[in-house]
Amino acid sequence: MQPTDLTAAHWLYLAGIVVIIATMVMRKNIVVPAVIATFLTAFAFSDSIVTAIASIFNASLVAAQELFNIFLIIALVTAMLGGLRQMGADRLMIAPFRHVMRNATTSFLVLGVVTYLISLFFWPTPAVPLVGAVLIPVAIRAGLSPISVGMVVAIAGQGMALSSDYVMKVAPGISATSAGVDVDSVADKALVLSLIVGAVAMTITWVMQRRTWRAPSAELLKEWEAEADRGAADVESELAEADEATTASTGSTGRVAAAGGSGDSTLGTSRTSTAVIDPPDASSLGGVPDSTRMAKFFAVLVPLVYAGFILYLILGKAGVVPALEGGEAAAMVGGLAALVLFAVCAAHEPTKFLETTADHLVDGLVFAFKAMGIVLPIAGFFLIGNSDYSGQILGLPEDVTGPAFLFDLVSSAQSHLPQVPIFTAIGVLLVGIVAGLDGSGFSGLPLTGSLAGALATGVDMDPATLAAIGQMGNIWSGGGTLVAWSSLVAVAGFARVPVLTLARKCFVPVIAGLLISTVVAVYLL
Repeated sequence: MQPTDLTAAHWLYLAGIVVIIATMVMRKNIVVPAVIATFLTAFAFSDSIVTAIASIFNASLVAAQELFNIFLIIALVTAMLGGLRQMGADRLMIAPFRHVMRNATTSFLVLGVVTYLISLFFWPTPAVPLVGAVLIPVAIRAGLSPISVGMVVAIAGQGMALSSDYVMKVAPGISATSAGVDVDSVADKALVLSLIVGAVAMTITWVMQRRTWRAPSAELLKEWEAEADRGAADVESELAEADEATTASTGSTGRVAAAGGSGDSTLGTSRTSTAVIDPPDASSLGGVPDSTRMAKFFAVLVPLVYAGFILYLILGKAGVVPALEGGEAAAMVGGLAALVLFAVCAAHEPTKFLETTADHLVDGLVFAFKAMGIVLPIAGFFLIGNSDYSGQILGLPEDVTGPAFLFDLVSSAQSHLPQVPIFTAIGVLLVGIVAGLDGSGFSGLPLTGSLAGALATGVDMDPATLAAIGQMGNIWSGGGTLVAWSSLVAVAGFARVPVLTLARKCFVPVIAGLLISTVVAVYLL
């Protein structure tokens, strides 16, 4: 295929990408550059100020049409978590793990596994407050050093679980839409790569931090709490800065800083106090003994429901039961969350069932748009470079194929670039890492996904694999493991360590894992 002649619109689109990346490097919000770049690209293409202005709206509208299912899943799951939190069942779900954390080694493993599982099913939103309040004090008493605690929680939750997002499929959905490939293919490859990165990072963390672990002692917990009291003011200041940064993030920062209406209070009260979680008594649940039994019941039921769902997914892939196709798996997650929410609200406050259910749903929707709304204008800009969507954004007739700005630029540049898959893969990985420097988890996914779809053919790679590589770089960087102005600050607050120190300690394990996973992806996937 002969490269398409580049026009002024192509060069303006390229300039928009460069400006967006530069803005990310400077840790600034990229919404305004994305909107301006959309406007200028549309104006250069159409030579019409009306079309250019309309494209600003159309770009976000098209992005919303493509991504609204993701918003709805986030809202329903957040609403469910709000109901569980109000009942007190959320903490009961992980309280039993305290009994096996007898020393630093078992604490390291349990902390990683529990954080990963909670974050995989529900995102890091409840993982950081729950683990911070319930398991971190136990791990400290068992001999795990505070910096080790922070590294484990960040790598397992914000890194390994969030980078695959295998259950809710928000991140794979954005990557796949931008790359023009199937969501499940990106999700499957992202899961494998996330486990590789996580295994490498956890192993290096184990080796690096093992010498700091100590014998179990109650004095360790007293020492940790005393040190935290001296630095409580600094921690609160850092967490306040993280809350301000939420308005510039796509989801990962917001997901840890807020979880609907009641999530903020949970996080706030847990920052500087050690919570010892036992089965709630009558006083902690409104003085009604039945609430205690209901909390225990749902603490068991919810994990069983989602474990059964995962089992069904596994059996479906093995051909034992009918496999879920397309967006059915994501729809099941949202549907299950809604049913659990209804059951929780009906059991907890039967007389207020209708009102409390609606309140939690509203909280979930508000949170979803706060966490993910920032993605729409950004995704809109990158979608205007994709011929599948550019026609709608530019207002072209349905029978007219829209321009493919990004593909044309890549095609023109390919003859000047080394046609080596590993170089291309590392390039997309680096773009993803840079895109995450703004401290947000998902804002760079439209960029890495679009690049994957455009570059894959030239180097004979699967675009889903390339999109998954870019997703790894973006989320491991901005999701909360490498930059101190991300949700990593909340992890540092609960572990009671300096956030800059935690980011610096995570750098070598995470980067090593990303590079190894990229090599594996190129040559084995």
